[in-house]
Amino acid sequence: MLLNNIITLGIDNFILPLIFIIFTLLGTLISVAYFTLFERKVMAAMQRRRGPNVVGFYGLLQPLADGLKLIAKEGIVPTLSIVIVYLFAPILSLIVSFLGWTILPIYHSNVLGINNDLDILLFFCLTAFGSYGVILAGWGSFSRYAVMGSLRAIAQLISYEVIFLLCMFPGVLFVGSFSFLEFNFIQENSVWLIFPTLPSSLIFYILMLAETNRTPFDLPEAEAELVSGFNVEYSSILFAMFSLAEYNSMLLMSVLYVILFLGAWSEGNLIFLIKVLFIAFSIVMVRAALPRYRYDQLMFLCWYIFLPLSLGIFIFTFGVCCFLEINSYSSTELYYEISKIFILLKIE
Repeated sequence: MLLNNIITLGIDNFILPLIFIIFTLLGTLISVAYFTLFERKVMAAMQRRRGPNVVGFYGLLQPLADGLKLIAKEGIVPTLSIVIVYLFAPILSLIVSFLGWTILPIYHSNVLGINNDLDILLFFCLTAFGSYGVILAGWGSFSRYAVMGSLRAIAQLISYEVIFLLCMFPGVLFVGSFSFLEFNFIQENSVWLIFPTLPSSLIFYILMLAETNRTPFDLPEAEAELVSGFNVEYSSILFAMFSLAEYNSMLLMSVLYVILFLGAWSEGNLIFLIKVLFIAFSIVMVRAALPRYRYDQLMFLCWYIFLPLSLGIFIFTFGVCCFLEINSYSSTELYYEISKIFILLKIE
């Protein structure tokens, strides 16, 4: 009897969650691979050309062919590189990128089945670690172009991370929680948060492009200036890891935007998927339509326009919530909830 209980406990608490995590990881990898094909098809349509259409029916096997090609290519390690750091950087970027799915709920629960009131803050703290992979790639490659690209990346990520959180706080004030599930519940029973927080949601979308190093903010990978930026010395499977991490971050941010501002999964899974694809399509469309910013313009946009604007919107929203007596965090409760996550990280 005891043995049967132990076996049942092991299946329920370890084996089934592990199988669920493996299938989620495989599904995410396939989604990311075909997102690259989706981007190439959209850009080809906007530029009036065919795009991938040879490998498989309508080019559907092109991502698999690209993956096999990168795996089969010879991996080259630069002679003067710091080998351990050079090899560890793409692995770290890929792991941190996929860890975001463990916190982000897809349908009423995340992969680990754990939901709490600090989901959003934990998610932002976790995704912020992605910058370490870029820094290590530039440092370990021992290349001037790679170092310049990594320095640009860390300056850009640090600058925009502050405003990223500020643009999320108006929604938190209306919802009264940092939980993704509460965001879904409030939007399911009222309106999408993109309407009462329209200025913040638009700024959040622009910052989302900067956080994922996408056009017009892809300065760390500016091929006209830095050849390829922080990943210039990478090839084979290591380069594929950086590419997977970037495209996975785009899908992750698309899902995050839908949960925070576009009603989450309140209308069902199919509508949720359509909304995510629409945000992903808009990210691709921006790449095909807009030119790249200069680096000084990027920093000016951050510190002189978005920071005071988002701070003013947050203060105005807080005042409106207090005046209308909307059930939200008070200033003390908001500070307390934010400080809990830093205490948690310090203990760990």
